This record gives sequence, structure tokens and C-alpha cells, in this order.
Amino acid sequence: MRALLDYGVREFESAGISYGHGTANALDEAAWIVLRALGLPPHDVDPYLDWPLDAARYGAAKALLDRRVAARTPAAYLLQEAWLGPYRFYVDERVIVPRSFIAELLLEDRGQTPFAGLQPPRRVLDLCTGSGCLAILAALRFPEAKVDAADVSEEALAVARRNVADYGLAGRVRLVKSDLFAGLARRAYDLVVSNPPYVKASSMARLPPEYRREPRLALASGADGLEHTRAILRGARAHLRPGGLLVVEIGRNRKALEKAFPGVGFSWPRTSAGRGFVFAIPRERLP
Repeated sequence: MRALLDYGVREFESAGISYGHGTANALDEAAWIVLRALGLPPHDVDPYLDWPLDAARYGAAKALLDRRVAARTPAAYLLQEAWLGPYRFYVDERVIVPRSFIAELLLEDRGQTPFAGLQPPRRVLDLCTGSGCLAILAALRFPEAKVDAADVSEEALAVARRNVADYGLAGRVRLVKSDLFAGLARRAYDLVVSNPPYVKASSMARLPPEYRREPRLALASGADGLEHTRAILRGARAHLRPGGLLVVEIGRNRKALEKAFPGVGFSWPRTSAGRGFVFAIPRERLP
């Protein structure tokens, strides 16, 4: 296997492919593809480096490495999986590849997340659910909660439905077709989380091929990347119960958001990339 892994790293570095859909470098990307092509766990390649491979298994893994370069398709789509911590989710090109700092916060056990002081929510909304990953993680984090998973895309909801079923959560996670809050009638929640589109127009024009494989609907958010976030902030109060909390991921748009909403008391929880990528705001402080 070592030779196959070395081949993948060389090919990836020579081709200058882009990462960010589950890995950040050529070695991790090649290891993920090779391990999964061989039916092995994805998280540690070292125990398998000296495994001998027959021609059929070698050829199947090499073909995936070659497709990664030739088609510039993210590994998550080639393998039809994405991982958030220890949790695996089915993905294909109908949904954005899950990569959320909110997932980190939902998985965090220490008392340093925006959820630490929150009364256990009875109703949770995952807005712009995509593959359903945040709705599922919220249901696992808050086992007494009912969770609505909303998205405007029927195709995304079909993928989310598969993931919800895989985790046996169909009785607690309800899928809703909704353009942000529009399809939710007067339902109110104790917690709303959202990883909405937040890529600004100038950045959309420069996306590498891997990112252009993802649904544009899940990425683009107007000239400054805040079109969806503004709408969420306008509508959230009506869908949060007293004492409720809104948590939204906004990429690198913190300065633009604070300029657009001066004086609003956003909190910025720490993530693996630092502060400024996710904000939390109680219902009572919403603009």
C-alpha cells in the first residue's frame, strides 16, 4: 500500500488539486481514498502501510486516485461519504460536502460552547440542512429534542432523508422543504442552527473546480456573502421561543456582518480555526 499512497501524493501535488472537503493536504486526501477503496477505516493509515495488495485491489484504488486528478471531483463525492468527527454521512453532488464549525461545537463536551448554558432544548431547527448532518448531530447531542431539518432543495432533502434513516432518527428528525423560514408556518424553537450559503460574488468567480462541483445554491449569497444571513437575522425572532438561541456559521464574513449590524451583541465562540467563523445570539439580542 505504501507505493500506492506515494503515487497518489505525487499525482495530487503535481496536478495542484484543491482540498478542503474533508482533508487539507495531499497525504491525507490520498490516504482517505486508498483506505476507503480497500474497505478500511479512514482515520489512520499507518497500520496498513505495508499491506500487500493484489492486482485487482491495487487497480481499483489507483483508478480512484486517477479520477480525483482527472475530474477534479472532491474525494467525498468519489467515496460518497463525509466525516464529522466520528460520524459518517452519505453525500453526493446533490448536496454540499459537510464541513461545519457548528458540528465541532455540537460535538464539544467541555463547557465552552454556546450550548453550555442553554436549557436542554425541546425543539431544534437546522436551517439550510443540506445532507442533514447538523440536524442529526443536534438530535444526538440533545436526545430529548425534536429536530426540524429545513432546506429549499428537494434533492438535498432526499440525501438528508437517507442519512436520517441511517441513524434511526426518522421519529425525531422531521424534514421540511422551506426557503429559510418561509415554509415553517408559526413553528418556534429553543435552538436554531444554520450553516447557510455565505460565499460572496467575487469569491464565487474564483472557486477552484472542486468547489464548482458543489451546488451553487448551497454556496452563493449575494455580493457580500451575507444575503442569507441577513434574512435569517430578520426572521429568527419570530421562530425562537423566549430564551432561545440562534447559532449561524458565516465563513470569513465577521467584519462585514458587524459593519452591517453595528452594536448588535454577537458572541463568537472559539472553533478550531479561531473565533469569528460562527456567531451565537440569544433571541432577546436579535436586531
